[in-house]
Amino acid sequence: ELGDLCKSLVKTYSRVFISFQLLHKNNLAFGMKCSNWAREIVMGSQVKAEYVGEKAPLINMTIGDKLEEIVTINPDHPALIMPHQNIRWTYKEFNQEVDRFAAGLVHLGIKKGDRVGIWSPNRVEWVLTQFATAKIGAIMVCVNPAYRLYELEYVLNKVKCTALVTAEVFKTSFYLDMLTTLAPELAQCEPGALKSEKLPHLKTIILMGDTSSPGMYNFNTVMDMGGEEDRSEAKTRAASLMPNENINIQFTSGTTGTPKGATLSHRNILNNAYLSARSMRVTAKDKLCIPVPLYHCFGMVLGSLLCVSVGATMVFPGEVFDPEQTLLTASEECCTALHGVPTMFIAQLDLPHFKDFDVGPLRTGIIAGSTCPVDLMNRLIKDMELTEIVIGYGQTECSPINTMTAIDDTFDQRVSTVGRAHYNWEQKIIREDGSTADIGEQGEVCSRGYGVMAGYWDEAERTAQTIDKDGYLHSGDLGEMDAHGYVKITGRIKDMIIRGGENIYPREVEEYLYTHSEIAEAQVFGIPDAKYGEQVCAWIQLRPGSSLSACDIHAYCQGQITHFKIPKHIRIVQEFPMTVTGKMQKFVMRDAMVEELGLKA
Repeated sequence: ELGDLCKSLVKTYSRVFISFQLLHKNNLAFGMKCSNWAREIVMGSQVKAEYVGEKAPLINMTIGDKLEEIVTINPDHPALIMPHQNIRWTYKEFNQEVDRFAAGLVHLGIKKGDRVGIWSPNRVEWVLTQFATAKIGAIMVCVNPAYRLYELEYVLNKVKCTALVTAEVFKTSFYLDMLTTLAPELAQCEPGALKSEKLPHLKTIILMGDTSSPGMYNFNTVMDMGGEEDRSEAKTRAASLMPNENINIQFTSGTTGTPKGATLSHRNILNNAYLSARSMRVTAKDKLCIPVPLYHCFGMVLGSLLCVSVGATMVFPGEVFDPEQTLLTASEECCTALHGVPTMFIAQLDLPHFKDFDVGPLRTGIIAGSTCPVDLMNRLIKDMELTEIVIGYGQTECSPINTMTAIDDTFDQRVSTVGRAHYNWEQKIIREDGSTADIGEQGEVCSRGYGVMAGYWDEAERTAQTIDKDGYLHSGDLGEMDAHGYVKITGRIKDMIIRGGENIYPREVEEYLYTHSEIAEAQVFGIPDAKYGEQVCAWIQLRPGSSLSACDIHAYCQGQITHFKIPKHIRIVQEFPMTVTGKMQKFVMRDAMVEELGLKA
């Protein structure tokens, strides 16, 4: 009887699913939602860990065309606010400045497809470069502001940058010193005529600020170079560009090997920005505070480009993140949205005078990377009034968002998952053999959709290792999917610790450590061990006022988690090594412990 009932249900489901698929052709978003509903209602739940996001119309325009459209619609609306540089431009003014720099680049001989590097913290010149290169078809290469000599030389040569727009200094990185070290020929050459032994493709360096340096142009000088012929050429070139042409190279900050240049198109990043704005319900009425770095997708796609895609106002509080400056700017400018990684939000909420700032207008924003701790989400909603904040997850290779929580998701879904497949995305969890995992089964998170990169620049083999023959991008992240398509990230495949033949997932140990009320942050990783192959190590940051010791933490784990998962080595630290975007660098922690303990890999 049970077998007959199951067969009947399957037949009923098939009819309902086909009906909704027909409806799906006429109303993409509603049809796909109904298809998913039908699957859940008739079958009770999904069997396999795969989910198709809702369909939504894609923008079939270039970035330059979208900016022009927004200027036509609302030319006097505030576009860009940068208090630290006294910038307050309308969309008309912003577009005029973009066109000036675009004409200047044309005058310098920058051609369509040329790679133009940008090496700087968050400055107005960065945003102008972003949109000016897009308008003339040059490919902007985002260079990490924290790069040193070896890394800078590698990325500039990897993609054969012909030009570099650079700041003078960033924190302890003295850009001019590094450039003159790599290219001492600058001292004897005319601007735009560099012939460097170590940087053979680089011809032109454009320096931000007023400092003059041999062999380099100043940014403001280039802004004034373009004549009528250059402006005409820039417009002609903009009109000839196609949405699927590559416009951006983002170097991934992977934990091993050399950085890889993810190559992205107008279509990739413009639609990701626009559809993320749609999820957040951001419109021209909103002001987005952007303390995250522009060099990363979080800042340039989900920040500046997101605002332009809907005509909202982009607000940059400073060159780099500062919790007090961020809150002050968000308050004074009446921002309605605020981006950040968890550590940024914690730093702001922990300010002694946090309550002195008016955060009343705040409504939404994106927390990037992974799930949001329950305590932090409670504070964001209660104290920062970010009642509609969403969790975004993805990879640079996906432009970057492929899953996101919804504003009306339950609290539990917002703190225990990274949401479901985003608009026009497909997602699945796979086993080691490539088969699709079951609901609740751990496996690798894979995504497919409009935002998947063209590939890694000039690295066909590494591209093939990441994007399979069916177009799915393999993230390297471990995750689980529930019956409704919500994904929980559980760790990194390469982060897995193998201790005496036992597989240990660091995220599982971290989650337990977070249950201790005096632990603010925990990072678990493996280090070499002669007997077991690897041992578990944990770096832990305590909450203010805590005197918790390593012995106390060991005792807290005893009898609560499996003995081989208990960290053998525990270090209490004040801070963690991380990328500019707040991504923890476990490989740096691992190397430090190997050196401290005198171990051999």
